[in-house]
Amino acid sequence: MGSRTLQFENARQLSQLYCGDERNLQQVESALNVRLVTRDGWLQVDGEDPAIDQVETLFNLLLTVREQGLKIRKPDFESLVEGVAEDRVDELRSLFEDECVIATRRSTIVPKTLGQKRYLRSIFENDIVFGIGPAGTGKTYLAMAAAVSKLLDGSIKRLILSRPAVEAGETLGFLPGDLQEKILPYLRPLYDALYDMMDRDDVAKLIEKGVIEIAPLAYMRGRTLSESFIILDEAQNTTPEQMMMFLTRLGNESKMVITGDITQIDIPRSKTSGLLEIRKVLKSLKGIDFHFFQSTDVVRHRLVQKIVEAYDAYKNREEG
Repeated sequence: MGSRTLQFENARQLSQLYCGDERNLQQVESALNVRLVTRDGWLQVDGEDPAIDQVETLFNLLLTVREQGLKIRKPDFESLVEGVAEDRVDELRSLFEDECVIATRRSTIVPKTLGQKRYLRSIFENDIVFGIGPAGTGKTYLAMAAAVSKLLDGSIKRLILSRPAVEAGETLGFLPGDLQEKILPYLRPLYDALYDMMDRDDVAKLIEKGVIEIAPLAYMRGRTLSESFIILDEAQNTTPEQMMMFLTRLGNESKMVITGDITQIDIPRSKTSGLLEIRKVLKSLKGIDFHFFQSTDVVRHRLVQKIVEAYDAYKNREEG
């Protein structure tokens, strides 16, 4: 048995690394077979030398997370502990080789959670990525940022953004205006994200030239989309047939990101959500990744995370 003391800047820095919850330290003790004692700005580790090395590696990784501006949340901490315990340190380190900063014309965008960083990494490494999770996790916004950056650096020739025009408890027929005006409210969130990243005049010019296209899902039928970055938002409101149609639009040198929240399905209950079904159909295909966000990845107002968690708890009680 050996002993080693890890020194940190102060007690606050150390507390941030384990989320200020001593139960997380107990998890480290259990997973790595060590004994931890902390006070002020130091952490004493007692155990076999290889296990002590693992604890030091873990806390060095946690320091890197903080240095890159990411907030450490409980699922992130648990994921790192599990990875170190399973000797996947190289894989974890690769996640922090770069800070994953996305520069657009109007802003610089960085992931705020480890889950968001994994999502962005997945987008850059795979041809098709599904981002599934609750509202406020940044799944569409980050996909849009990645797409805009690739458009600006010339990696792609077109940016195509789409949503199914499905009502949340309303009917299109009751909305005023012609078909285009009725559809516009469903596409507005995509415009809003674009305007955060590019000047409105630039967006208008690129739309006019066909470089940026924002259209309902129905407009995708019969097309092959090459050298494009294609985003389908609100995919939980697609049917299996629509999902298959969309995925088979993928052309050469293109990427697709499909985002949705399976807790907010607005299509009739008699129909199956294409996003629910596709997980079973494509789960084993190479080049396709499914990224699942948790309520702890919510980066909107702190109450949004609590609202999501409250709904999850209520649903679990009802199903139980």
